[in-house]
Amino acid sequence: MHKALRALPSLDFLKGFEAAGRLLSFTRAAEELFVTQSALSRQVQALEVALGVELFVRGHRSLALTPAGAAFHRDVVVALNALATAADAARGAVRAPGLTLSTTVSFASLWIIPRLAEFRSRHPAIEVYISANDRLVDLGRGDVDVAVRYLPDAKTPEGAVRLFGERMMPVVSPQLVRRGGTPLASPADLARHVLLHLDDPEGRTPWLDWSVWLAANGQPGLKPAGSLRFTLYDQVIQAAVAGQGVALGRVPLIAGHLRDGRLVAPFPKRYESARGYYAVVAPHAIERADVRAFVAWLHDEAVRELAQVEVPVSPRGKSR
Repeated sequence: MHKALRALPSLDFLKGFEAAGRLLSFTRAAEELFVTQSALSRQVQALEVALGVELFVRGHRSLALTPAGAAFHRDVVVALNALATAADAARGAVRAPGLTLSTTVSFASLWIIPRLAEFRSRHPAIEVYISANDRLVDLGRGDVDVAVRYLPDAKTPEGAVRLFGERMMPVVSPQLVRRGGTPLASPADLARHVLLHLDDPEGRTPWLDWSVWLAANGQPGLKPAGSLRFTLYDQVIQAAVAGQGVALGRVPLIAGHLRDGRLVAPFPKRYESARGYYAVVAPHAIERADVRAFVAWLHDEAVRELAQVEVPVSPRGKSR
């Protein structure tokens, strides 16, 4: 083996450094690579020791590349892409037919999957692979053709197709509403109920935080009867349907649950989010007919959903 090759850092170290430098977050990079944050941090530290140079400036709540780190990151990206291309060529890799959609777990399970059979009936020759996770993927890398992202309306990429916005409101199983002794006529009544939370230690989804909703509805100090926390939003909704507590509902994501009566909205007031769901096409897939067909179907389904959205309320509430 050539002496220079023996001195190369571990490929895992380089992959961890590339992800951390691209995302500027050890936590998000660790999630992307399915390792712990501490393990990835140790890999980067070992890489810095091996190279004899600091690659990152570490702040209390920030991470930035040093000048040397930025230069090394550019070279590492080129090298890793070249390795990936070489590996594909060696395998004789041929792109699988169809398209890959990246979206969040909640959007996939609550909105896309229940409708996917309709797309298949309209376009039976197009295969769809759904990559559902809650990390942001780089559309420039070529692994994903279309992404559905929940973005601030004021910060959407050029060419993004808006599907719909979102309304936030407490939702609950009608069985729980009908139980005696636990009314839900006003937000103050939530003190007698269990609240279902989406666990968000890094504060990425403040619009789904009960404390924000309670403060906006005149109950900043409310103490619920109990709390349950879940790592995924669809788990929150499953618990609400099972009558385990009150969840913050996201319409249109759960519009079907409200239409068929699995959930009801006990209060008439709803919070309109300043975000929306957008379909974003990867640069390499813009001209593909199957991708255009899929995005057109997404838009059609969104228009149809908005025309059907009607939020039932519990018998004790009134519709706005």
